[in-house]
Amino acid sequence: MSQFEYPRPQLVRDNWISLNGKWRFCFDDEMRFKLPGEVTEWTHEIEVPFAPETKMSGIGDTGFHRVCWYEREFTVMPNEGRTILHFGAVDYSARVWVNGQLVAEHEGGHTPFSADITSAMKADGKQLVTVYVEDDPADLAKPRGKQDWLLEPHSIWYPRTTGIWQTVWVEQVEKTFIQKLKWTPIFETFEIGCEVFAGGEIRDDMFIEVKIWHGAHLLADDHYKLLAGEANRKIALSDPGIDDSRNELLWSPERPTLLDAEVTLRCGDRVVDRIKSYTALRAFAINRDRLMLNGRPYQLRLVLDQGYWPESFLTGPSDEHLKRDVELAKQMGFNGVRKHQKIEDPRYLYWADKLGLLVWEEMPSAYRFSPKAITRMVREWTEAIDRDYSHPCIIVWVAFNESWGVPNLTLTQAHRNAVEALYHLTRTLDATRPVIGNDGWEASATDILGIHDYDCDPEKVKARYEVSDPVRTLFDQRRPGGRILTLDGFPHRGQPIVLTEFGGIAYDTRGTPEEGTWGYSRSTTADGFHNLYRGLLKVVNETFMFSGFCYTQFADTFQEANGLLNADRTPKLPLEVISAATRNVQLHPRKEEDEKDVDPA
Repeated sequence: MSQFEYPRPQLVRDNWISLNGKWRFCFDDEMRFKLPGEVTEWTHEIEVPFAPETKMSGIGDTGFHRVCWYEREFTVMPNEGRTILHFGAVDYSARVWVNGQLVAEHEGGHTPFSADITSAMKADGKQLVTVYVEDDPADLAKPRGKQDWLLEPHSIWYPRTTGIWQTVWVEQVEKTFIQKLKWTPIFETFEIGCEVFAGGEIRDDMFIEVKIWHGAHLLADDHYKLLAGEANRKIALSDPGIDDSRNELLWSPERPTLLDAEVTLRCGDRVVDRIKSYTALRAFAINRDRLMLNGRPYQLRLVLDQGYWPESFLTGPSDEHLKRDVELAKQMGFNGVRKHQKIEDPRYLYWADKLGLLVWEEMPSAYRFSPKAITRMVREWTEAIDRDYSHPCIIVWVAFNESWGVPNLTLTQAHRNAVEALYHLTRTLDATRPVIGNDGWEASATDILGIHDYDCDPEKVKARYEVSDPVRTLFDQRRPGGRILTLDGFPHRGQPIVLTEFGGIAYDTRGTPEEGTWGYSRSTTADGFHNLYRGLLKVVNETFMFSGFCYTQFADTFQEANGLLNADRTPKLPLEVISAATRNVQLHPRKEEDEKDVDPA
C-alpha cells in the first residue's frame, strides 16, 4: 500500500505498514473460545479488510455467524518509542491480543480504535495479532444501518457485514507523539482553528510548529507552547477582501481549494513527531430559509448514496473505486451526497475534500428503542464526529432517519427525548455545522427540515409543494409519506426545507418486481426513465420552497434497482444526459442527437 493510500488522510506519517492481506480465520458459532490459545482450527483464509460475507474476502458466507476469529503474524522490531496498532472499523465488538496479551477492546461497528502494543511486542520482531469479533445478527438494539436481520436481504435492507471491514495498520512513533489534530475553519474572520493533542510522555519544554500553504505560498508559520499536552490556537490568514481574490482561498464543490499543512512536535531543539495534514477555509450555515456556503445562498443537489459494492459490500474494493464514486456523483450533476446509514471510509472523505463534493454524514440506525440502544448510539456517534470533524466536505450531521429506532415519536416522550438529546449533543460537539435531528418526517429539534416523498408524478409533486402558505397547507394539512412533518410543540420556524429523499425510480431490464428487483416506481424503457427523471428534477429544481434536494439513489444496491447507475457503476443513461436533467438544463440539440445511439451501459 502506497503513501497515497494512507488510511488516516488528515494525520499522515511516513513510518507505517499495512496489515491488510491474508489472515487466518474461523467462525465460532458455538462460542466455544474465549482466548486465542483455545482456537483449535483455523478453517479459512480471509483477505482483510473484506468481511467474510463478501466475495472479495475469499469466503462469501452470508449465513448467520455471531462470533469469528482472525489471526496473522507481522514483523515489526521494537524501538525506543511506541508502536500503535490501528483498526479502521470492526463490526461490531472486538477484543485484540498481541502475542497473547490483551491490548484493546472496542464496541461499535463503524468507528476506529487503536492500541499501544509496545509492552506486548517480542524482541525478535515476530509479532502475532489475534482478533475476536462478536456481531449478533439478530440484535436490533445496536447501530447497524442497512444490515438486514433476516437471513436473505429484503425490501431496502442488505446483507450483513461482520468483522474487519476497514484497514488494519501499524505505525511507530516516539515516546511522545501527536495523537489527534482538529481543524476548524472560521470564515467570518478568515482564520483557521488548530487544536493539537499529544499522547505519551509529556514534558514542559515541548512546543508545536504549524505551517500552512496555499499551493507553494506559505500562509502561516506559527509556534505554540504545549500546555498539559494540548495546543489550541486560531491562525489568522490575510483576508484578500474582494470576492474574486477571496475565492482563491475558499473551498467549494466548484473550486475545492485545500490548504496543505505540516505539524511538528518539538522537545527543545529535537523533532519528536511530524505529520502532514490539510484543511480548508469554508463555512456552511443557515440564513433564514436558505442554506449558505461561504456567505452566499447555495442550492444543494444531492444524491442518496448507500456506499455498497456488489462484491465487497461496505468496503470500497480499492482507493480508486472510492475516488471514482466521488467523480461519478459530480459527473451526474450533483454537488453533494447524503451518505445513507453509513459512516464512510476516511479515504472517501479525502476524495470528496480533494475533488469537491459535499457530504451529509448520517448515523447508522438501531431498530429497537431501549436505553442500551441509545447508549450505544451516543458512544458511536460521538466517535464518528470526533473522527470526521476536520473534513471540509462534511456540511451536515444527521442523527436519526425516518424515526428508525424511535418509532413512537408522536406518542412516547422518551423517543422524543432521544432525538432532542442527540441533536443537542451533536450541536455541542460541533457548533460549526447544521444538524438534523430526525430526517424525513416527525421533526422536532432540527436546523433543516428534511422531507421524504416518493410520489413519482411530477405534476402531483408540483401541486404539493408550489403552495403560497406552506405552514398551513403543507405542515398542517398534507402528509407526504403518510407521516406528519413536525411534532406538536415544534412548528416550522422558518428553517430551510430540503426534499431529502424522492424519486427511487427502478429501471432494470433484467428483472421485474416479482423477480426481486425493487423501487418506489418503475420504468421499463430508457426513454421512459429519462423522461420521468427529467420531469421530477425540473419540478424540484424550480420549487422555490426547497433549498435543495437529494435524489434516491446513486447506484443499484442488491435488490434495489432504483439507482442512476447499475451496481457496477455503469450508467443507465449517458452521464451527460443525467447531468443535464439533474441541473435542469438542456443539452445542445446536436449533443442530444449524438447521445441517441450511445449504449446506456
